Amino acid sequence: MDLWTVCLLTLATITNIQAHQILVVITLPGKSHGILGDGLIRHLLKAGHEVTFITPYPPKPQKNLTVIDVSDNSKVLAGGVLNIHNMMKKDVDLQSTYMLMDICTEVGKATLMNPAVQKLLSDRSQKFDIIITEWLYQELYAGFAAVFDCPYIWFSSLEPHWMVLRLIDEMPNPAYVSDSSSNNAPPLSFKERIEELISQVHGLWLYYLYITPRENQYYETYLVPHIRNKSKPVPSLSELKLNASLMLGNSHVSLGSATRLPQNYIPIGGYHIEDDVKPLPQDLQMIMDSAGHGVIYFSMGSNLRSEDLPETVTRGILKVFGGLKQTVIWKFEKDLPNRPKNVHIVHWAPQQSILAHPKILFFISHGGLLSTTEAVHFAVPMICIPAMVDQFANVNRAVSKGFAIKVDLSFNMDKDLEIAIHTMLSNPKYTVKAKELSFVYHHRPVLPGDEILHWVDHVVKTNGAVHLRPPALDMPWYQKLYLDLLVVVLVFFIAIIFIIKRVLGLSKSKKTKTN
Repeated sequence: MDLWTVCLLTLATITNIQAHQILVVITLPGKSHGILGDGLIRHLLKAGHEVTFITPYPPKPQKNLTVIDVSDNSKVLAGGVLNIHNMMKKDVDLQSTYMLMDICTEVGKATLMNPAVQKLLSDRSQKFDIIITEWLYQELYAGFAAVFDCPYIWFSSLEPHWMVLRLIDEMPNPAYVSDSSSNNAPPLSFKERIEELISQVHGLWLYYLYITPRENQYYETYLVPHIRNKSKPVPSLSELKLNASLMLGNSHVSLGSATRLPQNYIPIGGYHIEDDVKPLPQDLQMIMDSAGHGVIYFSMGSNLRSEDLPETVTRGILKVFGGLKQTVIWKFEKDLPNRPKNVHIVHWAPQQSILAHPKILFFISHGGLLSTTEAVHFAVPMICIPAMVDQFANVNRAVSKGFAIKVDLSFNMDKDLEIAIHTMLSNPKYTVKAKELSFVYHHRPVLPGDEILHWVDHVVKTNGAVHLRPPALDMPWYQKLYLDLLVVVLVFFIAIIFIIKRVLGLSKSKKTKTN
């Protein structure tokens, strides 16, 4: 399909979509989530929709865009939560399900307490056709739909897993679907299957015992008064969170697993990537163009900062880079004096433009889903150093798919990194596999941005897409497990045993009387 055909099809899609009033709620103070939010509103605004955007990263003013700034949410993550050195010392564990739930629930509270958000909620004249709100270890934002009396869509920034799928259908089997912060990737061994089962049960226990009461309290305090003020019925939060029309998931089968998904889960992985790659800044363009032996790009992402690495680790990595003939571009947040001549520092990297350059050899990354998606998009193999949340699961999948090498985050990781670099440079199989996966990633019938526009429009025009609601959501758990049938069977057999015993007892009694 040539460029003109794609443009015409995209234009036809956009012109067939009616403009809607849309509320987008993405509030975690992590830059990668800001990028995902910006990608959503970019597509929505381009289609002519009017968007109200609740975000801690206010974009520049644009037509049809109203921004509600919740940058104060960053206070929830104060105290070195995202400091990579603290993670190396095990002072912070962002693979802990409870810690993730706790942080994200408090971010939800901070959002709802924000005066600008409260003003929006109390505005009786404010109407929305649809709400798109991020799920991230809390389900409090489902309450927005009750305030504004409109359908809503969950947006998930992670690969599909049990916590999100239970909101739109039912929990997947932990025998072949890993937890969002798991170290395991299917196919799972016996030990790993047990770990995943325990993780799922433990996560449910934590959520219902510790998080649900807090969410209900925040819902009653910050959302219910606005529902009542608008003379609307007040549903329970447990009812609301299962009432989404569908879920937009930042995933694609080329990146994850061929997980069994319900019809109301729409994979849109890669939608945040610009259609046209922006030109590199002139200095970076010259560096990459003149790299006679190719370029290695190193970034720990937008949330983690390389400057927080211990000095000994930084110097060890620089020594490894200095022994290479390749050019290295390292996203480092401060200047590094006395570095090797082949190492170039950028405080903020235009990552997509770097990965699109023909001289790029491979990408040293933390394994975040955005970075992994961009690597597959541009067919660039990876060396990954996972540090938190879903990065371990992302990296393990990338390794199993054959386009990545994993290096553990440790105080001597420079030695492991050196081995990985020379393995990557000497073995072309990683580049070959990256190209194969990139073809799978691109070979889809509809661009992810167009998927977003179609399904948003579909939900509005079908009054909430109730036809996509799976029957599993309305069925009690004991019926799914056939426990009611088990009770009937048990009662039947108990009755049979009782009757048999009764008959035998009567028979024995008659024999006794006869004798």
